[in-house]
Amino acid sequence: MRGEITALLGRVKAGDRSALDELVPLVYHELHKVADHYLRQERPNHTLQPTALINEVYLQLIGKNHPDYEDRVHFFGIAAFHMRQILAAHARKRLTEKRGGGVEAIPLDPTLDFSPEKASTVVALDDALTTLAGIDVEQARMVELRFYSGMTADEIALLTGNSVHRVRHRLRIALAWLHREVGNS
Repeated sequence: MRGEITALLGRVKAGDRSALDELVPLVYHELHKVADHYLRQERPNHTLQPTALINEVYLQLIGKNHPDYEDRVHFFGIAAFHMRQILAAHARKRLTEKRGGGVEAIPLDPTLDFSPEKASTVVALDDALTTLAGIDVEQARMVELRFYSGMTADEIALLTGNSVHRVRHRLRIALAWLHREVGNS
């Protein structure tokens, strides 16, 4: 199946827009695992479900300006990036609404588990990851694959062609940097 995915990504890169339609059913299960992993880190009553998140990502992936996917790792990295962006935008919107957003306040049901602090952390982490990607794309991709896609260091090493030791080392450095950045925001 990996060879088929690579071939379809080559067709996408060559401009065959129908190849993306063929690709999605092949990668749907993996995308669902990534979306499910992302959403498990969100608040329990999140309005997005994994399928809805995948659908949003699909709309991003088939957009006019989709990137030339280099390989399977790049494709899943782009998909994970879009999922993170969608969830961060959702958190930003919730923060805006929490601060008034120009709408009359309605008392919240006290049983709802929304934490503005958690939304702030999601936004701060998204901003920090975006900054990290500007500094070191590989480290940012490894963080996304590890913590948003739920991959192990062994899986990331296999996917990226790095040694497990290198992946673990780069993740430790990236996490220390992210901790400092998010802690300062």
